[in-house]
Amino acid sequence: MEITKALIIDTPHIDRILAGQKSWELRSTATKVRGPIALIRKGSGTVVGVVEIADSLGPLTEPQMLENTTRHMVTAERIKNGEVAKYKHAWVLKNPRPLTTPIPYEHPNGAVIWVNLQPAVVAQLAI
Repeated sequence: MEITKALIIDTPHIDRILAGQKSWELRSTATKVRGPIALIRKGSGTVVGVVEIADSLGPLTEPQMLENTTRHMVTAERIKNGEVAKYKHAWVLKNPRPLTTPIPYEHPNGAVIWVNLQPAVVAQLAI
């Protein structure tokens, strides 16, 4: 399956996903996207890995957030003090795969969550 979309994620979260430590990416909205996607390290100009979106859960309650700290890696303190209150949707991730060599891509103006990858990048991900 071709990977044509990439999700922008900041450090240290992207590192935890690629290491298999974080299996839920918390977002303010649900996603209908399923299957393999590329991962872009925010600010790097490169695709650094691939992961599958298996599901989208939520909106989650505070007790559900507290029960799943090992999945999303947000501390109980940050949940209780409301710091992450708007992030009530868990994008369930599986099969993370870091790339040996990051792939440069062209970042479109205004892209903050998703990037539609150029054909040359899609071709490199297929190798």
